[in-house]
Amino acid sequence: MTRTELDAAGITDRSLRRSYEHCRALNAQHGKTFFLATRLLAPDQRPGVHALYGFARRADDIIDDLDPRLGTAERASRLASLAEKFKAGDVIGDPVLAAVLHTADRYRIPDDLFDAFLASMRMDLSVTDYPDRDTLNRYVYGSAEVIGLQLLPILGTTTAEQEAAPYAAALGKAFQLTNFLRDIDEDLARNRVYLPADELAAHGVDRERLIWCSRYGHADIRVRRALAAQHEITRRIYDFARRGIERLAPRSRPCVATALLLYSEILDRIEDIDFEVFGRRATVGARRRVRVGAEGLLRAWWARNGRQLQSPNGFRRLSTSPGA
Repeated sequence: MTRTELDAAGITDRSLRRSYEHCRALNAQHGKTFFLATRLLAPDQRPGVHALYGFARRADDIIDDLDPRLGTAERASRLASLAEKFKAGDVIGDPVLAAVLHTADRYRIPDDLFDAFLASMRMDLSVTDYPDRDTLNRYVYGSAEVIGLQLLPILGTTTAEQEAAPYAAALGKAFQLTNFLRDIDEDLARNRVYLPADELAAHGVDRERLIWCSRYGHADIRVRRALAAQHEITRRIYDFARRGIERLAPRSRPCVATALLLYSEILDRIEDIDFEVFGRRATVGARRRVRVGAEGLLRAWWARNGRQLQSPNGFRRLSTSPGA
């Protein structure tokens, strides 16, 4: 299947093919839900998506490497080295950089999007709390919104790209905020809180209260109310992002609609367990993922092939609109 994707994308150089294969393997191993969503894209779109994932994963691994011998200075040095090599186009011995630089050049993805991403990664080396929404938004822009903007040229649009950009950025933001709500416990273990302190304080919650809940594996009523308020904010962002699906190329809509549905359902699962996110991880069940993925796959197939096929017995072709 990898060769089919690379052939479809017109990637013929052997060394470059190996680089893309490496990124695909990283995606399959570490980003299972994201990797599943890429299966709904056309084969020629997938290598570029894998390359972008590989680069993001490389930076994230530097920040969150569990090796206790790696101090902040060493992590900062490694991140700076990655940034310098990216800027210089130095791909020697680094398959991830080879693939992502080729993707950036092919799709004309602006360098400033990668700069913003790396800037947010640097914040993770020293910033452990966010006093308000504006401060958190600055981090989320680089850590998540730019990912949506990087993907946009690969997905394609039916309108001017700048018209679709706010929705692509919002979807990346919604995914990231969902991660923050699901992974509160894991982030506390890394001494980080990715929720606005002033909004938590409005419900009588602070870092110490979250640590207490984590220690005892139980969310008290104040924390539940605070998290419910965060859910409402995140759902509004999903609602805005959903409106952008119709601006994408038809063949990309099933993938994005499926990813949006499955990721937003993580919020449902958190609510189902009454915001008990301490000591457990809210997930969408495998059967549900398979079902939604199968429906998305059918829509994706029709989006790519339906126009070339005559509907049998006069039946109407399956709609690829996100609301269908």
